[in-house]
Amino acid sequence: MDRPRLQSALELSAKAPPLEGVPTGVKGLDELFFTLDPKTLKPKPLGGFPRGAAVHVTGVSDTGKSLLAEQFALKQAERGEGVLFVTTEAPAPLLVQGLKLRARAMGLKEKVLERILIADAATHAVLREDLPTLFATLEEGLQSGARHLVVDSLTGLYEAKEIAARQVVRQVYAFSKRFGLTALMVSQKRSGHEELSAEAAGGYAVSHILDATLVLAKVLVMSPALAKLYRVGLGEVVRLLRIDGCRLSGHDTRTHLLYIRPEGLLEVGPPLGEH
Repeated sequence: MDRPRLQSALELSAKAPPLEGVPTGVKGLDELFFTLDPKTLKPKPLGGFPRGAAVHVTGVSDTGKSLLAEQFALKQAERGEGVLFVTTEAPAPLLVQGLKLRARAMGLKEKVLERILIADAATHAVLREDLPTLFATLEEGLQSGARHLVVDSLTGLYEAKEIAARQVVRQVYAFSKRFGLTALMVSQKRSGHEELSAEAAGGYAVSHILDATLVLAKVLVMSPALAKLYRVGLGEVVRLLRIDGCRLSGHDTRTHLLYIRPEGLLEVGPPLGEH
């Protein structure tokens, strides 16, 4: 077996994919990723996640992680690009119920759901506990031309064995890269984790391996000082979003307000201090 050889960065540049944006389906999010204008060298909106990126979305419960995953999947289906959706939390019929509601709110016809292929790892333990079986199942979907991968959640693939988190995440990451997929992978935070850090169940392994991390958080406003800061009434919940690094493109580094609209869709608001 030949051992790997050293290659120059210039030689490898021919294999580097072009930097282009994949719309996320979340209003206000696409503009937070950017490239540089080749003439002015000033930031230029990328228009979504970098194509081919593996994006990590983490947060505690009720911060909008699954909504983001569903909106992303539906947006790709609307654009005519197939999605492989691994669900380890909600059984497939319940996931589809949510997708149908989100599609209706996004003004999409139900027919777009045919482009989202679901691996029900919530119901079938073998898909959660045996990665080769999961990957073989997903490869069947690649034959239909799927270009995106959603995993909700990665945590479900290593629950009760967080010591294996880095190994599991690296294998899922390698699978997405092998087939050139743009991936969105959700992970859960433990209650003791700091809300706006990139740490998730399994430690920092998830964010260290994946290409970009979106941290979602929520604040229960129970003091006059917080009410004044966020300009809301006592007892309200304020949600926040921050991009904690992206290897493949530039990104906004500020903490933004995040809204769940009455129709059940996520929307990114202004940065704190500008609302």
